Amino acid sequence: MKIGLFIPCFVNELYPQVGMATLRVLENLGLDVTYPLSQTCCGQPFANSGCESDVEALAYRFVDIFQHFDYIVAPSASCVVMVKEHYGAFFDDTHEGFAKVKSSIYEVCEFLHDVIKPETFNVSFPYRVGVHNSCHGQRGLNLASASELQIPRFSKIKNLLSLVDDVTIVDLNRDDECCGFGGTFSVTEPELSAAMGNDRIVDHLSSGAEVMTGADMSCLMHMEGLIRKNGQRLKVMHITQILAGEEV
Repeated sequence: MKIGLFIPCFVNELYPQVGMATLRVLENLGLDVTYPLSQTCCGQPFANSGCESDVEALAYRFVDIFQHFDYIVAPSASCVVMVKEHYGAFFDDTHEGFAKVKSSIYEVCEFLHDVIKPETFNVSFPYRVGVHNSCHGQRGLNLASASELQIPRFSKIKNLLSLVDDVTIVDLNRDDECCGFGGTFSVTEPELSAAMGNDRIVDHLSSGAEVMTGADMSCLMHMEGLIRKNGQRLKVMHITQILAGEEV
């Protein structure tokens, strides 16, 4: 299978180590991965700001670049939801390229858990880890069960972490609560956004977590900023960094 690696713009600019960790995880599993150099933003920031014409141009560019891959994999649930759920406004049902992209794009944890199904990552991570479930990942891609649905509990992220040697996954008091990032919400309502993020941080700390992880670097970025501002002892890492065997 040929995999097209999509790295969101903010990850590329602010957290390139997450993009490299994603690549290492996939290549360590023997997968054929290509990073198209012509890729750009998926358009989510423009969509959040109501700039529809800008989103349309980026949507067509994205489909043109990635439609020829068997799978498209990205370390960002929100960007994947953007493509799967919001590009449809710009394509009709007969557009084969968009249909192919929509059915082929996966968030990296979703891809590993549902498609590749590895038995081990052959890495050790001897730390206490708390999992932050992003809204897009949990409720958009079903990476974990949502408490309001009252269904049996599951977590694809925790299942993947269980394949890492020596890790301890801590239980949080409210493991499906929003961190307050929410696209432009954190800009228009900064005080409320910060309060929500601090609640999530306190939950991790009170549960004994040494490391906070998750599938959406945007949420983790929001809380990492608060952690640094508060001077708190909690490390933030994208899950691919753990699965790739990076040190804290």
